[in-house]
Amino acid sequence: MKTLYVSDLDGTLLRTNQKTSDFTNKIINELVEEGLLFSYATARSYNTSHKVTEGMTADFPLIVYNGVFVRDNASGEMLLKNFFDEEIKEVVLELIEHDLSPIVYAYVDGVERFTFNIDEVNDVTLEFALTRENDSRYRPIKSLEELIAGEIFYLTLIDDESKLKPFYDKYKDKYHCFFQKDMYTGNQWLEIIPKNASKANAIKQLKDMLNCDRLVVFGDGVNDIDMFEIADEAYAVENAVDELKEIATGVIACNDEDGVAKWLYERVKGESIK
Repeated sequence: MKTLYVSDLDGTLLRTNQKTSDFTNKIINELVEEGLLFSYATARSYNTSHKVTEGMTADFPLIVYNGVFVRDNASGEMLLKNFFDEEIKEVVLELIEHDLSPIVYAYVDGVERFTFNIDEVNDVTLEFALTRENDSRYRPIKSLEELIAGEIFYLTLIDDESKLKPFYDKYKDKYHCFFQKDMYTGNQWLEIIPKNASKANAIKQLKDMLNCDRLVVFGDGVNDIDMFEIADEAYAVENAVDELKEIATGVIACNDEDGVAKWLYERVKGESIK
């Protein structure tokens, strides 16, 4: 039987310093080279996930933007994709009318862009945007027309919980929404993606593409629940939230102890790591 192994990234495969360790990189590269069917699923983009997994060079598919795209780790080739329809542009206008500062992710003239109105964004959004200043997707603009240009696939808002919650409630059934605090900064985020896009749906499609019979997943947060629910086995790292541990097949070592890599090595090789 063919098994697909999928790990969450932040808080699971990444250590708390937001990087994969040399040990994890070595183990994943080695196991994939030997035939392990592996992927990681993340809210990050292809660009930023590559930066934090530098050294993990094996050829395997990546689930990025919470399932909006599946791309090849080595080549960057787009394997699966989801976009909003044109109606999302009206949502962006509504958010702006309510003094919110959306970051709009879109393909503009065929190029992936991270677009925000540099004159209108709030301080926390600007602080986050500036972390992408050297990123090829970085696109500060000054007009509404530019903000909603292209094929939109992701919206991010960072603001007070009280301002964001009404829009989470309004759109959570129409789109796939994430409403949570960032694990690194504690800021409240609302992320909106196409309805059909999710880690679980992307994993299902990937499982079919690879003709796999079984699915084993790893995670740490509530946003991993959907992929835990479709898995044959689901393992929470020790640092995971209680809600995830309650539905997990088991609990493994924490992210800072390379729990996923150690578990994979021991399962596939049948050998313990001292």
